[in-house]
Amino acid sequence: MSIHPTALVEDGARLADGCIIHAHALIRRHCELDEGVVIHPFAVIGGDPQDLNFDTRTSSGVRIGARSVIREHVTISRATKADSFTEIGADCFLMAGCHVAHDCRIGSRVVIANAALLAGHVQVGDRAFLGGGAVIHQFCRIGEGVMIGGGARISRDVAPFTLTTERNVLIGLNVVGLRRRGLDRKVLNEIKRAFRALDAPVGNLRELAATALQSGLFMSAEARSFLEFFQSGRRGFVRTRRSAGADDTTDSD
Repeated sequence: MSIHPTALVEDGARLADGCIIHAHALIRRHCELDEGVVIHPFAVIGGDPQDLNFDTRTSSGVRIGARSVIREHVTISRATKADSFTEIGADCFLMAGCHVAHDCRIGSRVVIANAALLAGHVQVGDRAFLGGGAVIHQFCRIGEGVMIGGGARISRDVAPFTLTTERNVLIGLNVVGLRRRGLDRKVLNEIKRAFRALDAPVGNLRELAATALQSGLFMSAEARSFLEFFQSGRRGFVRTRRSAGADDTTDSD
């Protein structure tokens, strides 16, 4: 472990072997960093939530998975509930100036580019990529393998393996990302069929996904994961531009 001069690690923080804390970084109490985590200058890990109702006496923190890299000026707020954590998975890369708010759950191998902003309670699946300057509304879910374009404004859930940009505009499947994972062609084709089954101009996506799951036509774990994503969550879902206004499950906020 290496803690550089002028870095501040508060009493009660837990740092595993191989962590590197650069100058002027701040690690607040109750934070837990797994092995090999690197925190760059002026990052603040475990600061109080930006919540006017938060009781600063609450015992909560941040957990960061092994080998994740947190670049300059990143802020990660601690959770709002006692004995709970804002969580960053293993092998993540958070670029300069991005913000992860309280109670977020970030999976493994996630990349969050410069100045991206995540509001409270956002969930991000494994291997997702969030482009620079993207902003994510509170309680949104970003599925596994998603790519979000730079400057996007997201206030609905984004299904796994898809590409979304602008304001809640679904472009299609993240085909390049899927190919890089080395998935079998049969699995890729099944994911494509699942996507087409839900890419309808009208209709309730939760119901369409439930029907597809019950059809017995989708057997791979990846295709079923895509469809099962629509069975939970509290917000609506991004759609292609031609059908973006048809999702009557979207929250008013």
